[in-house]
Amino acid sequence: MSSTNPVPLSILDLAYISSDSSPAEALRNSLDLAQHAETWGYTRYWLAEHHNMPGIASAATSVFIGYIAGGTRRIRVGAGGIMLPNHAPLVIAEQFGTLESLYPGRIDLGLGRAPGTDGLTLRALRRDYNSADTFPQDVVELQSYFGPAQPDQRVLAIPGTGLEVPLWILGSSLFGAQLAAHLGLPYAFASHFAPDALMQAIRIYREQFKPSRQLDRPYVMVAANVTVAETDEEASKLFTSTQQSFLNILRGKRTRLQPPVEDIEALWSPAEKAQASRMLSCAMVGSPETVRQGLQDFAEATSADEIIAVASIYDHRARLRSYELLSECWQLPRL
Repeated sequence: MSSTNPVPLSILDLAYISSDSSPAEALRNSLDLAQHAETWGYTRYWLAEHHNMPGIASAATSVFIGYIAGGTRRIRVGAGGIMLPNHAPLVIAEQFGTLESLYPGRIDLGLGRAPGTDGLTLRALRRDYNSADTFPQDVVELQSYFGPAQPDQRVLAIPGTGLEVPLWILGSSLFGAQLAAHLGLPYAFASHFAPDALMQAIRIYREQFKPSRQLDRPYVMVAANVTVAETDEEASKLFTSTQQSFLNILRGKRTRLQPPVEDIEALWSPAEKAQASRMLSCAMVGSPETVRQGLQDFAEATSADEIIAVASIYDHRARLRSYELLSECWQLPRL
């Protein structure tokens, strides 16, 4: 990869709670990673909304973003994403208007249509099963709160009005691609767990894109699982924590992040391996050279404007080292 015009790299962090740690430790580890990522040259650091997940500590996403932004100085911090069907658009506008007021020019708001949880938890959130049906209208309403105040506008987001917090549409299907194109918003595809429609969604987004006040040309960010270590063998072992997480998803089990194992083949059936491997097909695992080549091929195949990396690595020090090696092999500009 040429160092003259590399594809920017960002980080998606779910604040993984390992089997021998606590949510508080996971949150502190995320801040530590974000502070390092800022010096290593990553573009943005995103956090995702999930509820009732024993292995993920980022449920209160807006609060968590404030914690990360307050502990860093330059890196963009945002939501990847806020699951808008769980919230009133005005509340999200006020929360992110507050964040933008505190950390101007550094806040991103990625929006997802899925609830980020199960039906029982959705009811506990006091949301309706059909709330996702109004996602496009809710996005437009949210946009209106961040735009300039209109003469007849009786409901304002304070803070929020006029702050133009950049919105992103997140997706793993063609629906999000079409909505992002129609609204002229940047599009982030969740290829780190649902890669099947990746190429078709990108194509539709680029073909149908309409320029907007926020964006004059299409902008695509793609997600990938990236695990880097000194050797291919060491990285493959670290990656077994990710593979176990996907295996547990397939089995309907919710657990904390599990330590790596010597033999992942002993844990799953051929059918489970095939399904998990398909979900993890956008993964670059290995030494710096192996990952650099894999990531370069991925960037060229998708013509991505940006790549956001996910690393569910059990040991915090190993996760730090993975992102450091990634920044080095991708030749990110260090601060």
